[in-house]
Amino acid sequence: MTTPAASLGTPAGRYRMMRLIREFDTLALEWVRAGEIPGGIHPYLGQEAVAVGVCAALAPGDQLTSTHRGHGHVLAKGADPARLLAELAGREAGLNRGRGGSMHAADVSLGILGANGMVGAGAAIAVGAAWAARHLGRGTVVACFFGDGALNQGVLLEALNLASIRRAPVVFVCENNGYATTLPAAAAVGGSALGRAAAFGVPAVEVDGMDVDAVQEAAAEAVARARDGGGPGFLECRTYRFEGHHSMERRLRLNYRSAQEVAVWRARDPLDRSRPAIADADRIDAEVAEELRTAAAWALAASRPDPAGADDFLYAGGPPPRPGVSP
Repeated sequence: MTTPAASLGTPAGRYRMMRLIREFDTLALEWVRAGEIPGGIHPYLGQEAVAVGVCAALAPGDQLTSTHRGHGHVLAKGADPARLLAELAGREAGLNRGRGGSMHAADVSLGILGANGMVGAGAAIAVGAAWAARHLGRGTVVACFFGDGALNQGVLLEALNLASIRRAPVVFVCENNGYATTLPAAAAVGGSALGRAAAFGVPAVEVDGMDVDAVQEAAAEAVARARDGGGPGFLECRTYRFEGHHSMERRLRLNYRSAQEVAVWRARDPLDRSRPAIADADRIDAEVAEELRTAAAWALAASRPDPAGADDFLYAGGPPPRPGVSP
């Protein structure tokens, strides 16, 4: 399978990737309901323009850290949809042998340093990776995705500070979808996202996160500056998730967003906004549908991990033995 990230330099390529992410997570929600994905997922529906726009600005050798809502980031950076589906379904053929699941998908060979279930935790990993790459002279830039819920996490603030004083080549990407689980950002965030970046001397811009071209343009500027030694950058992408925080919300029937609010944001669907300019959109849609049908069949046919190996890969060199404890 070709690496999707290689085609993000064209409008058609960006549209195709957004369509793939949209249909991938739609399928994943179906698999949750069917019991094929244990534990559920955090759907990325509606936020596709952020992942695609940012990854379109990255070079193949660049890296990223993701979040609990990370399928879009992982796919946009080039991960195989079949192997990601297998990972979600707990299959041995998955990106991480079925052991990481939705919130911990990674593919280091593609620069995907991992999704992360801990809010804001990817920021420290991103700065460490960027700092190391700079010392090794690799010219690597690291994109760090996080949500508005991470704006009050100490690890993010510490990462911003360290990136600033060390001029680490990191692009911090805040996907501000307006809610941390069910808590409105307006009720939880004192000041602003841009203000946090400014406090550490990090250049920051707000961008329409429902416009893939706008995101790509802003990300390209920040990536270029970071790669040239100008230090970190910060993007606040104003976006919206069309589904609930987690797939469990459909069962819980939580009521914290009005139908009118959701409708207003759905009218700004990033795929609908991009599609009119894509001459062969119908063909692309059909190709994506076929790709996912093939990927789904392959993933479901893959074997599950042997329970006897449940402790495998927990430690780099195997778990250290403790005195007096039999293996």
